[in-house]
Amino acid sequence: MKIGNFETSKHCFIVAEMSANHNHDLDIAVKTIRAIKNSGADAIKIQTYTPDTITIDCDNEYFRIKHGTLWDGKTLYQLYKEAYTPWEWHKDIFKIAADEGLICFSSPFDRSAVDFLNTFDVPVYKIASFEINDIPLISYVASEGKPIIISSGIAELADIELAVNSCREAGNDQIILLKCTSSYPAPIEEANLLTIPNMRETFNVEVGLSDHSMGITLPISAVSLGACIIENILFWIGPLVVLMHHSH
Repeated sequence: MKIGNFETSKHCFIVAEMSANHNHDLDIAVKTIRAIKNSGADAIKIQTYTPDTITIDCDNEYFRIKHGTLWDGKTLYQLYKEAYTPWEWHKDIFKIAADEGLICFSSPFDRSAVDFLNTFDVPVYKIASFEINDIPLISYVASEGKPIIISSGIAELADIELAVNSCREAGNDQIILLKCTSSYPAPIEEANLLTIPNMRETFNVEVGLSDHSMGITLPISAVSLGACIIENILFWIGPLVVLMHHSH
């Protein structure tokens, strides 16, 4: 599959996920992009939402975090206000990434984010694990006619089937599924990487790995099982790229 100027059938596509790791400091985001380029990765992925497009400003028990995390006591709105990537940064992020020779794309979380990302002519869209049940969003993204990467972290087989079928009903068969274990960090014993060849055979799509583990064992193993994309946390990108290049 062609993503920008990258052909996934020739090499494994290495994506660095920046997420909220800029700590709301654009200078950190810019330095991160350049560090990603120096690591040898092929692409950087961000997330496009605002607190108001992803949740509501509510402080009752259903919207307050209480699961033994660093953010316990905060509301979801407060968390996303701290974590989101300001939309006014996107122009700089996409330009700097392009100047560095990186493919830049994002996970939209609603239609307004898709429309906004269209202004940057993104080459591919990513559907986050927790949005795999948002069929209207998936259909809208698929209708853009660009490759669509779908993470399957929280999904059951029926969820994946519905998402894939929704893309195809929108006239888009440029689908890549990502095996993902939605734990942070994800234990190796819960990886179940044999899902990769199984999903490829079941849905007749390309498959990769969205990796949340602490190390490079899982992504390397995933590639040996046919993964065409590795999306990884920033800390491990450098060592991972070195080994991937040696493997070729």
